[in-house]
Amino acid sequence: MDSLSFSCQVVQYNGVEGIDARWTPLFAAARTAAERAYSPYSRVSIGAALLLSNGEIVGGSNQENAAYPSGVCAERTALFSAFHQYPDSCLEAIAIVRGDRTEQGTLIWSSMPPSPCGACRQVLWEYLQRPGIKTVPFFMLGTECSWCVEDARTLLPLAFLL
Repeated sequence: MDSLSFSCQVVQYNGVEGIDARWTPLFAAARTAAERAYSPYSRVSIGAALLLSNGEIVGGSNQENAAYPSGVCAERTALFSAFHQYPDSCLEAIAIVRGDRTEQGTLIWSSMPPSPCGACRQVLWEYLQRPGIKTVPFFMLGTECSWCVEDARTLLPLAFLL
């Protein structure tokens, strides 16, 4: 009998304090994407931003629908859009952020970082298998606490394969 062990290295920050400033445009793009979310049912706005190897930053936001399974998460919106527009690019980094809408429509940034759902982790994992992909940091941003998974591939051990 063999035993398998999996680990996911996570660095925790106080907000975004201490994170290298080179990621600032990526974080700003994630916030802009969250502002564009269509989330009238949950009022939870998630924004994702991907930095690609060609230097482009592509954003995506969650899109809800009254027929619940018809909606899509921010991470998948960004991934599908990025690789439709730039099929030969590779992922360099990912950031996600959460905002909650008040009844008046004001977006309040979450103090704690969001985490991607299982479906998004599976889709991401597949894109990370493309040739040329290196270690891809995945930033989950909150105002009081942010996390960085140093290699996004570790977010989904035992991924589904065909």
